[in-house]
Amino acid sequence: MGTVKRTGPPRASDPRVVVLVAGGPAGTRPRVHPADEPLLLADDLAAVRGDGCFETLLVTGGKAAKPDRHLDRLARSAAALDLTGPDARAWREGIELAAREWGAASEGMLRLVLSRGPERGGDETAYITVAPVTAQAEKARAEGIAVTALSRGFPADLAESAPWMLPGSKTLSYAANMAALRHARAGGFDDVIYLSSEGEVLEGPRSTVVIARSGELLSPPTEVGILEGTTLGALAELAPSEGVAVRRERLLLTDLLTADAVWMLSSVTLAARVHRIDSVVLPDAAAAPDVAGMVDRAVGRA
Repeated sequence: MGTVKRTGPPRASDPRVVVLVAGGPAGTRPRVHPADEPLLLADDLAAVRGDGCFETLLVTGGKAAKPDRHLDRLARSAAALDLTGPDARAWREGIELAAREWGAASEGMLRLVLSRGPERGGDETAYITVAPVTAQAEKARAEGIAVTALSRGFPADLAESAPWMLPGSKTLSYAANMAALRHARAGGFDDVIYLSSEGEVLEGPRSTVVIARSGELLSPPTEVGILEGTTLGALAELAPSEGVAVRRERLLLTDLLTADAVWMLSSVTLAARVHRIDSVVLPDAAAAPDVAGMVDRAVGRA
């Protein structure tokens, strides 16, 4: 695994950056790995079992947005999976290297991945990739999205009743989420809002649900077994200074259908306004807080 020296934004023929953080020769600091060369062994448990965790960040202006929030959540996910992983210093060094290699010419999607490592035994594998922000994400930011509400099939007290199901952890076992998105797109929708078996609003496969009501912003609490949204956290930190309260409240689908506006927040798409839920067209959000603008400012994009 040699070191590749490269400066500036990625070439059109090689639109990705890969940084190995752990799993190589002992004592090696984070280093660039050739994007077109293999990195994982065939029996790495990330590939064969989805046994690991990850985080996704936006790279904008040549810097990663809010990396500490993601590193904190990655550490919580790793602890839930009994993984150790690199320390925060090594991850930060890898993030800075990856963002620098990507450059400031365009936005990128930076992913941190921690795997249990080879099934045959050995060290955990930790690496970072950066890829272009998809056209789909850019369209969702600009035009909004239509979503369908789907049952996740779990009760809202899953975190308390079945912690081994890892609710609130961002694991690599994402096949069910990807299946839900394919199901939605086959029906003409862009995304999914999950509901608990009792009908409570949970989250999207890759996003946090936020609604506007009477000038406030509301989002489901983590107690219903959902991931703590890093973009929501950044928004909640900024919003009070702009006169907008952000609260966590248990919500039903009817709360979304009668809200002043609904958004799906995520680290790369940022804020996608929901203009339709199943067959119900939502208001135009003209009187609601400027969530997209606040999110841009909260993550340092504005």
